Amino acid sequence: MAEIIFRSRMDAKRFYDHLLKCLRYHSNNQDILLFEDRHIVKISESKVRFDEVKEAFYEFIIKIKRDDWFRAILQERYFFEDPEEQDHIMEIIYSVLEGQREDLAVFIKENAEEPQIREAVEEIFQEDVSFSFDSFLKFRLRPYLKMLESYVEISIDEYKMEQEYQMFIQTLRDFLASREPKMDTLHLLFDEEITFFDQQFEEIKRGELMRMIDRKLLFNHPVYVDSASIAPLLSIAPKSIHLYTKNPDEPLVRTIKNIFEERVLIKSYKGLRHTKEWIQQENTANENGA
Repeated sequence: MAEIIFRSRMDAKRFYDHLLKCLRYHSNNQDILLFEDRHIVKISESKVRFDEVKEAFYEFIIKIKRDDWFRAILQERYFFEDPEEQDHIMEIIYSVLEGQREDLAVFIKENAEEPQIREAVEEIFQEDVSFSFDSFLKFRLRPYLKMLESYVEISIDEYKMEQEYQMFIQTLRDFLASREPKMDTLHLLFDEEITFFDQQFEEIKRGELMRMIDRKLLFNHPVYVDSASIAPLLSIAPKSIHLYTKNPDEPLVRTIKNIFEERVLIKSYKGLRHTKEWIQQENTANENGA
């Protein structure tokens, strides 16, 4: 008979329920027993396949306990007590764990949790028929728990940056809301640099753009406002922006969309040339007709 001793009744019950689910056992099965008062789960070695128990124990760590540890680190080490803030940071953590954020993963020295845990689980089940879950964590999973801290730390930094970005976007939206549009439609071509065109598809030269910029904007937001793109856009405050790009997910394109929202129309990179040709043909036809 093997037994695992947990610190809390809740953890013992959660592991017991998880083990029954993984092994497809019913709660009245006597091969796996829960002693809630002593926080113990007992398993019959003769009737239960221990390969399946080890797999269930591994899953209990990474699917159930890992969330607990992440939230404990957030609350006890970094004092994030608001559940909504915790949830937001947890989303960032899991985006890194699932390989969706390579830009953040590079800052984490180790990213091989599965071999670490599987090796520790294999060792504990070979050596002991009875063990404390807390002792297992303390002596076998210390490097793993340390690695979880690094995920939390990098995700908190990203969360704070996102919050600052959202505050920046909202400040510029507020500035935009107070502006009278100086142009109905503005065309932007994203290439090696950004080119501005007016409603007649005439290029607006850099010097003219600089003269259009509201100096209060640069004075109040000198670090964040790009004088080559964001500042003239906010100063002109067009009713609509036709943005031609090869990459709609480019950071500056996303920023412009976030600030101007429904005013922005994303179009293909080649769309500007086709539209200009169409306008020229229309103008020529009108001139000939006149």
